[in-house]
Amino acid sequence: MSAARTVLAVVDLQRDFCSPEAAARHALDPQLLEDVALRTADAVDRARSAGVEVAFVRFVGDEDRQGASWRHRDLVRGKPPKCLEGSPGAAFHRVAPAPGERIFTKYACFDAFLSEGFEDHLRARATAHLVLAGVYADVCVDSTARTAFQKGFHVTVVPDCTTSLHLPTPDILAFMERVYGARLLPRTDPALWTHPALAPEQQPCPG
Repeated sequence: MSAARTVLAVVDLQRDFCSPEAAARHALDPQLLEDVALRTADAVDRARSAGVEVAFVRFVGDEDRQGASWRHRDLVRGKPPKCLEGSPGAAFHRVAPAPGERIFTKYACFDAFLSEGFEDHLRARATAHLVLAGVYADVCVDSTARTAFQKGFHVTVVPDCTTSLHLPTPDILAFMERVYGARLLPRTDPALWTHPALAPEQQPCPG
């Protein structure tokens, strides 16, 4: 237990989800999305300064990567694929992985645990605490938090580094707190990087 680690996972902070064009598609406030992106970039810097590992999760939605149900939904709703591999829309927005930081790719799915190697990497690093930032709180962040909780990881969500697409953000954050036991801490709180179930003297050293 004393070797348990914290990892910050940045979820889907990509241009097709965060740009003014993305905001217009979903009738969202473009400044809200930009603020979330900038605050997440700040959280990344804070994690690095604290010696906390940062992992980046990206979405790729090419049609040949979609399952039948995904393709059917998009056809019925007239939704074009997003974050096509190699396109500007798939690029990270306001954040960039540093040398040595891992990138995990989800192919037309919400949950980071469906990315090849994501869970194996966390287990290999003795990770016990996952901090989540990125978009959207009610879609990919929630899907990842739900699986993380069920697989035994402690979950913290950074409220100022996410926002929702379909549901009121306070409601989905309260849901994750109540159902997954997720902590909700702002990016400026030093406790963000501490293991929720360990006393201070038991916290692992950074790095």
